[in-house]
Amino acid sequence: MGEMYHFCRRNMNCRVRVQMRNGECFEGVIVNVDNDNVYLRRADGVRASGWFGFGFGAGIFALSLFALLAIALI
Repeated sequence: MGEMYHFCRRNMNCRVRVQMRNGECFEGVIVNVDNDNVYLRRADGVRASGWFGFGFGAGIFALSLFALLAIALI
């Protein structure tokens, strides 16, 4: 989880593709990161919900760093 946190901190405001442990994939821009979550703004404005995150409006939602499988710059 520490590697994901540091990757996200270094790549704030960059467009990424995130793959979750449950197989779901998301694309968006990293707008914030804390010790537990990465906050992603999706280009399509879709609000997500579920065990891995929750919506914040304006297409920004949190994804648990623990639930991330992979993240890549796009």
